[in-house]
Amino acid sequence: MRITEAARRLGMSPRMLRYREALGLLPPVRDKGAHRRFGPDELEAVRQAMELERRFDVSPAELAFALRALSEPAVAQAVRDLGVRIGRIQAPRRALDFEKEKALRLLRHR
Repeated sequence: MRITEAARRLGMSPRMLRYREALGLLPPVRDKGAHRRFGPDELEAVRQAMELERRFDVSPAELAFALRALSEPAVAQAVRDLGVRIGRIQAPRRALDFEKEKALRLLRHR
């Protein structure tokens, strides 16, 4: 189906559907005439995204960024580093830190 019909079925404007596509929240599906086409899978993907946005109180742009962080290791690491810096994420313990702490505990008990 074309974008107008898909938007009507989803209860949104065609412009909002184009915005979601631009964010990468659904695959761009086009026919030979370069018109957008939506089938049951694309409609269900939009519905799933909308449900996540409602459940977690996030915008389409925030959801798109979360997907980017999950798929791009450099983005995920930068977000994790920020989380540690501002105290929202606990820094992962490295093996050497664990061994150092263990050695210090052993020395204290001598």
